Amino acid sequence: MLAYLDCFSGISGNMILGAFIDLGIDPGWLKKALSPLGLKSFTLKTDRVSRNGIGAIHVEVDAKADTKSRNYSDIQRIIDASNLSGFVKKKSLDTFDRLAAAESKIHQCAKEKVHFHEVGGIDAIVDIVGTALCFENLGISGVAASTIPLGTGLTTCRHGVIPIPAPATLELLASVPTYGTDVPHELVTPTGAAILRTWVQSFGPMPVMKIRNTGYGAGTREHPDRPNLLRMLTGDAAEKTAVENSETVVEMVTAIDDMNPEIFGYLMEQLFGDGALDVLWSPVFMKKNRPGTMIHVVCREADTRKLVHRILTETSTLGVRFQTMQRVALPRKTVDVNTSYGRVKGKQITRMDGSVRILPEYEECRRIALETGKPLAAIYEELSFAFSDGGDHRPDDESAP
Repeated sequence: MLAYLDCFSGISGNMILGAFIDLGIDPGWLKKALSPLGLKSFTLKTDRVSRNGIGAIHVEVDAKADTKSRNYSDIQRIIDASNLSGFVKKKSLDTFDRLAAAESKIHQCAKEKVHFHEVGGIDAIVDIVGTALCFENLGISGVAASTIPLGTGLTTCRHGVIPIPAPATLELLASVPTYGTDVPHELVTPTGAAILRTWVQSFGPMPVMKIRNTGYGAGTREHPDRPNLLRMLTGDAAEKTAVENSETVVEMVTAIDDMNPEIFGYLMEQLFGDGALDVLWSPVFMKKNRPGTMIHVVCREADTRKLVHRILTETSTLGVRFQTMQRVALPRKTVDVNTSYGRVKGKQITRMDGSVRILPEYEECRRIALETGKPLAAIYEELSFAFSDGGDHRPDDESAP
């Protein structure tokens, strides 16, 4: 079963526990499941609340009677000494390890000596271990989450006044897609960020799934511009259609009318070398009716910065426009086909109906034409016939883009 965390108001440990309880986890079961940790000085308070007319569960871990300060090593010993399942132990320790690593980097101390003042010691243990217990109980095998919103402003902690998001939160969210808001409060706590980094495999739109259930966990504050809720959806993976099986790519364009045209060939080679999926030139008429060339480049999101830099440094353009879009591509791979010219590389493409076609690679046709002196078109036609005739072929180690 899959879970999707819709974090339109951020995430914290108590919000995720509230969402689990709203999904059907029994609070009594959860308290009992946490008992192997030997933490007796806390109560798990659950209340049904409403945020902007949406019913949700608010969870509070009341550990006021516990005044003991625990560091990372203490928490490791508590979890290791318990008889929790190996899965719950591993996930809980992984989460605390991320949290301790972030705090130790910010406070410049050894990870083992990090004290969890701000995340409350017992609060953090209940939130983190409780999350692992709930995921295990529901049989969740995959977790995805939305892009994460961040608050702004300042807050006061044990160390004094610090910015929002907290430094440890930002450290934990490195490489996670986030966006800023005008909410003058903390939307993502360090514990919430550590849980995201441990459990979530992908961030972005909700994956294709057949929804079974939805649960809402409430935060403590009420925001004027949004319900302070974490929405968790559970369901089963659904078979993807061609459109649903798309990937996100970036298209960048720019128009040039004052560059030496000999540079375009070199530029195309460099763009493909930098990871471009496709590069096109198209003729255009620019201002004052000057003829120019429109550059179109398609790439994966991770390669955007590198390709924009290439265009701005290798051409005379003053700027680049880019936008994200969806792309559907038929599966393809490189194969070796046995022909009268020996083993020749071809591109094997799987159509929508599952049938396969194999096309000869241009560079292979060019090589053979130069070696034999035959016309390139004749070589291409001959190899296309050999490939379509079901000749012996095997997958090559190299996959086509």
